[in-house]
Amino acid sequence: MDHFTLDPRLAADTVWVADWALSTVRLMDDSRFPWVVLIPRRAHVHELHELSHGEALVLLQEMQRASRGLQQLFGPDKINIGALGNIVPQLHVHVVARRQDDAAWPGPVWGRAGGIPYSPEGRQAIISSLVTGL
Repeated sequence: MDHFTLDPRLAADTVWVADWALSTVRLMDDSRFPWVVLIPRRAHVHELHELSHGEALVLLQEMQRASRGLQQLFGPDKINIGALGNIVPQLHVHVVARRQDDAAWPGPVWGRAGGIPYSPEGRQAIISSLVTGL
């Protein structure tokens, strides 16, 4: 049986927050945007349709949970959700709290240069907020 392994690019760009029923929840290490990534813990899954029907429903519920949590924690103008996979083929879903005054508005946040990593203190504070609020 194959085991789930996190893609090294996701491991490098994100920080572990929690493990939910299907997904590992990770904070994108870019302090410009409150941004989590949900990665289903399934080996060799690249596309949503490769999940079973039940797993896809769980992922949708987890996307809603992350969206509601980010909405409550950060009061954004918009929640963006995306699963592109053009650079990192492992199935992962971005859930991003957006504000009209953020650095990328109205464009997408992914693929933008100039990310600003969290300070160690800032990273711990937002992780604590996410663990409690999600």
